[in-house]
Amino acid sequence: MASGATIVVDLGKTLSKVSLWDAGGTMLDRQVRANAPFEASGIRRLDATAIGTWLVEAMGRYAHARVETIIPVGHGAGVVALVDGKLAFPPFDYEQALPPAILAQYRAQRDTFDLTGSPALPDGLNFGSQLWWMESVAPEDMARATLLPWAQYWAWFLTGNAVSEVTSLGCHSDLWCPQTADFSPMAKRLGWAERFAPLVRAGDISGTLHPEIATRTGLSPSVRVLAGLHDSNAALLAARGFAEIADEEATVLSTGTWFIGMRLPAATVATANLPEARDCLVNVDVHGRAVPSARFMGGREIETLIEIDTRRVDIKPDQPALLAAVPEVLRYPRMILPTLMRGFGPFPHGTFEWINRPEDWYQRRAAACLYAALVADTALDLIGSSERLLVEGRFAEAEVFVRALAALRPDTAVYTANAHNDVSFGALRLLDPTLKPQGELVRVQPLDGDLDTYRNRWHAEIDASHKRTAA
Repeated sequence: MASGATIVVDLGKTLSKVSLWDAGGTMLDRQVRANAPFEASGIRRLDATAIGTWLVEAMGRYAHARVETIIPVGHGAGVVALVDGKLAFPPFDYEQALPPAILAQYRAQRDTFDLTGSPALPDGLNFGSQLWWMESVAPEDMARATLLPWAQYWAWFLTGNAVSEVTSLGCHSDLWCPQTADFSPMAKRLGWAERFAPLVRAGDISGTLHPEIATRTGLSPSVRVLAGLHDSNAALLAARGFAEIADEEATVLSTGTWFIGMRLPAATVATANLPEARDCLVNVDVHGRAVPSARFMGGREIETLIEIDTRRVDIKPDQPALLAAVPEVLRYPRMILPTLMRGFGPFPHGTFEWINRPEDWYQRRAAACLYAALVADTALDLIGSSERLLVEGRFAEAEVFVRALAALRPDTAVYTANAHNDVSFGALRLLDPTLKPQGELVRVQPLDGDLDTYRNRWHAEIDASHKRTAA
């Protein structure tokens, strides 16, 4: 257990965040930066260089604190190739579409879903597909590269020591078999398994702060850097700090760019029976256990729908007006059919459509929240979610969304938590699993109105849309 301060480095898909925590689990400061992917050689890339420059500057603000530990957290589906102690090339962005021929070649190599828990996903979301393309683009570099998941790249950036870790490798990568806790047959056959940096646990120390980073930040070179973990798994660790969740039958719905439902089953479940074609998958927690999961790109869809910063559906001053708009949205009814981000979520082949689109700005935003609740409700059913649901992340404060979800799932106790009991706090619990989140879970009151009729109409409209498309 650390006695000094801890920095959590959370490099998400949309935002990069750095936070400072005391030993008791209180957040002292937080800095945020929007990420900006760029294009090189016709391929969309993660701007690791710019993020690194900002990260060093941000950590330098904490030189006055007695920092003992740094914990990196990263989004899934990111993989980095190192050659001769440096980036071989800027890492690929998982939203970059693969050339059809390359994707077809890769798909022929994949293992089955029952082995890996990884569905066949679009673009580079199976980061095995990124490795396949990387070998086509840069064969000489890839033949001698050391491979790292995104979170562990930042552990290397800070220490110079390369390690890998299971929550990142087990995040729909095609490279990991959750049931055997080993690399997939494909990863071994193609030589990728042996090129990944040595496997350690998320809470293991990857090394101490590199002297150059220590000099640039003013932090002590004795600062320990953990291997780190996948961001949704960090959210899972945070949730397990609550007695209501802990080892009970419960699901955590992490909300950000992605809405990811991760079920903590009270007993072992047959993950091979999950519907692969509906964006269900098996994540792997920090203990190596299989976690039935379902997801959709909820934050990105809301952002697309309202055409403005996603905070506009969850900032407190707007909540009364958004709630007041719900009766009109239900009455007409005004609704959105999935899917805005085709290829993702429980309706991957659906066609986006407005039904009775409102002109009123509040009604449009309320309808977007109801849409997210309906898709989440469907996704949660696919993984057998029941009894308890904790909604965490930035959309947990969107009252129309969480209250609609509570109304749609009357047999489930739906909770939200303090906004700071999130990914970063979960990472902190790697140091001290006894840490308890600040505050208590808040039971969500179901939204008033006939949500059952609205849901039935929504599903009927989806079915009708599918029939029109197929005709």
